[in-house]
Amino acid sequence: MFAKVSYSSIVFAFVTFFACYLQLVSGAALPAAELQKRDVFTPPVLYPHNGTVWTIGQRHNVTWDVSNPPKQITNKQGLILLRKSGETTPVVLENGFDILLGRIEITVPWVVDGDDYSLVLFGDSGNFSPEFTIQGSGVQF
Repeated sequence: MFAKVSYSSIVFAFVTFFACYLQLVSGAALPAAELQKRDVFTPPVLYPHNGTVWTIGQRHNVTWDVSNPPKQITNKQGLILLRKSGETTPVVLENGFDILLGRIEITVPWVVDGDDYSLVLFGDSGNFSPEFTIQGSGVQF
């Protein structure tokens, strides 16, 4: 029922706790974590937009606005995932592209028909597209 804990783990935890306690009691300041400046880039998705209808197997250019990027982008590698019903799925539409491209061509995957799809565009941060429709499988939920 109880997890087996090693003697060395208990000693390590006690020593760590005691050292922190001594620092607090003595009034010594704890070392501050050094913060690195990060510019977060969340470009809005322009296409697909509300009213867009994609058919399975077609190719489309997903586009996003890159008109105002920060000077330093922490992560320029883009990733586009498919979302359905407000949940991100494991379906990768494209990966490893430069987020500053502003567009990337994808092939619409075989998924069940629905009007509640959206995309999530990752670079520095995730940004969702408006919901749109994917059709052509003949399967609906």
